[in-house]
Amino acid sequence: MRTKIQRWGHSLAVRIPKPFAEEVRLEEHAEVDLAVVNGKITLTPATRRPKRLADLLARVTKRNLHREVDTGVPVGREIW
Repeated sequence: MRTKIQRWGHSLAVRIPKPFAEEVRLEEHAEVDLAVVNGKITLTPATRRPKRLADLLARVTKRNLHREVDTGVPVGREIW
């Protein structure tokens, strides 16, 4: 399918035809990976890796570690 490049602000844009978007399950606001491979532009639906606890904990430092938060006295039937 042939389409045209259009201006979008200071950038260039291309519209993705609905059948193409449906085939690769793209929806509005979906994130994509854009790359130049062998002189060609490729656009691939972004896949998010599930966050692992070890990766999240590795980002904790003394600088961003917060103290315990006091939420006040129990209300109702909480057991502390």
